Amino acid sequence: MIRGIHHPSLATADLDALLPFYRDLLGFEVISSFGWEAGSELSDLAGQITGLAGSTARSALLKAGNAYLEIFEYTQPLSTRTDRPVLSNMGIAHICFDSDDVKADQARLRSEGITFISDPIDVGPMRVCYCQDPDGNFVELQQITDLDSGIGLPGYDA
Repeated sequence: MIRGIHHPSLATADLDALLPFYRDLLGFEVISSFGWEAGSELSDLAGQITGLAGSTARSALLKAGNAYLEIFEYTQPLSTRTDRPVLSNMGIAHICFDSDDVKADQARLRSEGITFISDPIDVGPMRVCYCQDPDGNFVELQQITDLDSGIGLPGYDA
């Protein structure tokens, strides 16, 4: 039986450029990293799992609170973005991270040069705003402002 979501995974063309956004600006901790070269035993195994035979990649697994995030940089085949990201595109629209103070997090990220679509907006039992990571992936910051709503994370207060 499915117990819950463990992690979303992002593909990037430059792990060294994307990692600081999630690690340094959003506060995720890198808990493991690994990679493989084409022709290696791990590459063969990864090819069986992903269908990307002969791949070369680096990866980092990050954690913040109860959320894990995995980032992969494939150099064979090369990671690319084929169209301009728009929130309404099919596929994963955004990643949402729980915050204890969205306004403070937005101010801190803005001071680091991150552009936001809007200031935090109160919507029902939450306060939300969106930005984009260096690869253009949409990131939602969410603060549950009504603890009685039932949508907060277990073990976390607003």
